[in-house]
Amino acid sequence: MTQVIEALKWRYATKKFDNQRLIPDEKIEVIKEAFDLTATSFGLQPVRLAIVKNKEIQRALVTVSMNQEQIAQASHVLVFCREREIGTDYVNSYFDNVVQIRKTPEEILAPFKNYLLKTFENDTPESIALWATKQAYLAMGNLLTVCALEKIDACPMEGFSPEGYNEILGLEEKGLDAVLVMPVGYRADDDMFASFKKVRKGTAAAVLEL
Repeated sequence: MTQVIEALKWRYATKKFDNQRLIPDEKIEVIKEAFDLTATSFGLQPVRLAIVKNKEIQRALVTVSMNQEQIAQASHVLVFCREREIGTDYVNSYFDNVVQIRKTPEEILAPFKNYLLKTFENDTPESIALWATKQAYLAMGNLLTVCALEKIDACPMEGFSPEGYNEILGLEEKGLDAVLVMPVGYRADDDMFASFKKVRKGTAAAVLEL
């Protein structure tokens, strides 16, 4: 059995964290790096990661998280955010970065750049926001696996008020919208969910080979 499969069998959606244990700074750096390395559509990275470690803020977030106590118990709370403004300036900035890092001549990039500029120009704000939200799910999935490999417990959450998070964390003035939440830390010894067997379809039913 590979290390990845063992880690995925070990992980679960943690319902109670040990509030006395903190994730070491070097592990948080792994999470940051893994987030930055996550694949996104066109490589545009229309998502940002807010890492909350202030306990007073975590406690305040519980009230806009359907009163889920994991938010206050966790070592850190990861908030996956989408960029609010994704258009010409954003695309141009991405290609400036490509030129700087890869030294690719602009004339080679021009066809792809123009395609993206036209795509975002013709798309609706709602469609662009949905597209960006999907990239946040990619990032969360990646970090769930990374955390499992690092023996960091996590609980992916959709049950929260994005507006509440935006207000408490001041995300709107940063040009961001909260779309997903994931408290991380270490499971409490008395979290009964840690011992539950996984309920899955099994590969024969879950995977279609053609």
